[in-house]
Amino acid sequence: MTDTIIKLGTWNRRRKLASGKTQRQKLHTLNWTCPETGRKRRLSFASKADAEAKRAPLLAQMQGRRYFNPGSNPTVAEAVAHWLDLKAADIKPQTLKTYRILCRCITGPLLQGTPKERAAFTEAGVKPYRDAKVLQMLGHRKLSELTTAEIRLWHATVRDEVGEFTASEVKGMFKSILALAEEDFGVPVPKMPSNLTRRKQKPRKSILEPAEVAQLLDYARTDPQRGIFYAFPFLTGVRASEQIGLLWEDIDLDRGVIQIRQVQERDGSITLATKTEAGEREIPICASLRKMLLAWKLVCPRRDGELYRVFCGPGQPRAWPQRPKNAGAAILYSNFLRRYWWPGLNTAGVRYVTHHSARHSFVSVLQAQGVEVGLVAKLAGHANPAVMLGHYTQAVRGGAGALALLDAAYGGAGAATGGAR
Repeated sequence: MTDTIIKLGTWNRRRKLASGKTQRQKLHTLNWTCPETGRKRRLSFASKADAEAKRAPLLAQMQGRRYFNPGSNPTVAEAVAHWLDLKAADIKPQTLKTYRILCRCITGPLLQGTPKERAAFTEAGVKPYRDAKVLQMLGHRKLSELTTAEIRLWHATVRDEVGEFTASEVKGMFKSILALAEEDFGVPVPKMPSNLTRRKQKPRKSILEPAEVAQLLDYARTDPQRGIFYAFPFLTGVRASEQIGLLWEDIDLDRGVIQIRQVQERDGSITLATKTEAGEREIPICASLRKMLLAWKLVCPRRDGELYRVFCGPGQPRAWPQRPKNAGAAILYSNFLRRYWWPGLNTAGVRYVTHHSARHSFVSVLQAQGVEVGLVAKLAGHANPAVMLGHYTQAVRGGAGALALLDAAYGGAGAATGGAR
């Protein structure tokens, strides 16, 4: 479909009038072969300018992409739509949906109300009550008419209505949108405002100390039915959606690597894409995790008698010799927390932390062990490490060596002897 060629030509049309005379008319045409049916197609226009104007958007439509006219002066809403179209090819659908929701803070309309009311308005476009006020934001403004002062006022409005964190997030997105519009549309855009009200210091995320993680892992080795569920993120740094979407075919125990290439959505379905392009990666398997995976593989619930999901539900028990009903099926994130995460941390006697906190522990311990930040970012699937460190740090150490250091920090030597330290 991308090889479709639309040729510009002419056609001398002849028509017989009621008077018996023949009318000749020169038309300008666009000629191409339909990529779906293989049949030749033609469109006719009165002038060459009309034909040339239709050629580019028609080609874009056949290639399944959105057309933009270089040199035009789009609105902010059109620039946002163009940015989202380009992003759609590189991110998973759920992330794209989140981006679309955040972009409503830029384009509007934005409902003044509670977060729940705003979410309902974004989904259905229905006001929660008749007198609810709706802010139009910047969507209708032409890029060439937009000013830095307007952006400053817009940012203050988002901060007051939605919150400091969201205002900071959409400001970064808006900066990227304007830069892309300047490149693709050739229209000058205003500078992003400086000296904006700074966000208050974020509270530190609660993470487990290495000694606490070692205590948790020691207990996990004695918990054959649940231990792997809550130990895994501390030893791999994966996101929750990556963990519960993992399949046994993604684990290569011979090579000693785990391949992260898909995620599980909220409804239990699997999407063959990670949160970002950098999220698709290989994670080395440290010694203690290898022992736990080998043990879990023997007792992991099977789907129709075959290994499929690594982290799955046990199914409903049935009388022998029947297999449990729905064994090996997807486990939703809420059930994962309720059945495995919360009970595991509680019975291991450690503080409660979130699943994402385990990812912070993974990154923090590797950095404390002196592993290069470029390699840490690669193992964690971060798209962008800190700017300075991302530009000036090179990952010269192998991933397996880095995970061995992680294992040692959590008491890997003790793990080899059954947890005695």
